[in-house]
Amino acid sequence: MAFDPAQEEYRRLSLRFARTQDLHDPFAVTRAASAFRRRFAWNHDSLPQTDRDRAFHLVARSSQIVDSDLPFADERDVAALVYEAHGLLEEALALDPDCHDARRMLAAQDCTAFEDYYRFLVDGLDEVRAKSLAQRDAIIAKNEPGCRAEARLGMFPLYRWLAALAARALVCGRYRKALAAAEELLALDPADHGDVRFTAALAYAKLEDEEGLRGLLERCSHSVQGRLRPDAWSLLAQCGLALKAGRDEEARAHLHKILDVYPHAGSVLAAQGEVPDGIFARLAVEPYSNDELVLAVSEATVLTQEGLDLQGIGALGSFIAKDAEVIHGAMQDELEVAAVQGALSGRS
Repeated sequence: MAFDPAQEEYRRLSLRFARTQDLHDPFAVTRAASAFRRRFAWNHDSLPQTDRDRAFHLVARSSQIVDSDLPFADERDVAALVYEAHGLLEEALALDPDCHDARRMLAAQDCTAFEDYYRFLVDGLDEVRAKSLAQRDAIIAKNEPGCRAEARLGMFPLYRWLAALAARALVCGRYRKALAAAEELLALDPADHGDVRFTAALAYAKLEDEEGLRGLLERCSHSVQGRLRPDAWSLLAQCGLALKAGRDEEARAHLHKILDVYPHAGSVLAAQGEVPDGIFARLAVEPYSNDELVLAVSEATVLTQEGLDLQGIGALGSFIAKDAEVIHGAMQDELEVAAVQGALSGRS
């Protein structure tokens, strides 16, 4: 469900392109779709676009650099990549002063302290909300083909602003502010395109509010599609709450669900590494993949590192690591036995 800037740009421009076509029969629709795909891939600038569309294209390019290229870049190239990404965002704002994504991403790069970025998001929310809602209403009022889809896409920058605010409030220890931003976003977008419920689950755990967490999970189980199994964020939150309440076996049961759902979960939970936050939005990863678990564990450090000991790990982090190491070791033993058995059967 997470936001993908390339996919979002494709949808934005496809709506714009469709309005220029005479789509009178299924064959015309097929031809137009093929033409659009070719031009989007090979002649992007030839597509009909507004300055707002062009600004978003620059945002998407900047996101690609920071979220995808930069983590794997050679140290010698980092400064040049950061400079390029920053320049693209400034150019986007020059084209569209109301490009909220560009404003937010520039602030994320320029604010050196967590608190500074949090204050920026709080201070700008009213303006972003008012302009986004006004833009949505203006698009719908035109009553053009595809206007509702365009209006929904136009709300995504506000969704990302609220999601970023919730995430930053969580890191800054403002758990109720995180929940307020998350609840506003879920009211606007019950399908939760930005996965803000994950942030809310961690905030409820920090507040030791089991009833609130249960309510969140119940609501989202009806409104969010495509999630047939529990996610790592909610399971980590439930694990932390159970452990704090002294219900160790229940905590272990939640942990084992993660090990059942996610591949290679034992090694991820044992390592408990951290990854940089996405600058555009929470990184778009495959549901129930190893990457998703890495992301969830990284974001859950507000829980796992609570009450750090001399080894630099909190009570929940230590509990998870010890249990995961045992299970991971047992799984490795099973794999080695299976490999030996396979080799022996192959000889017979």
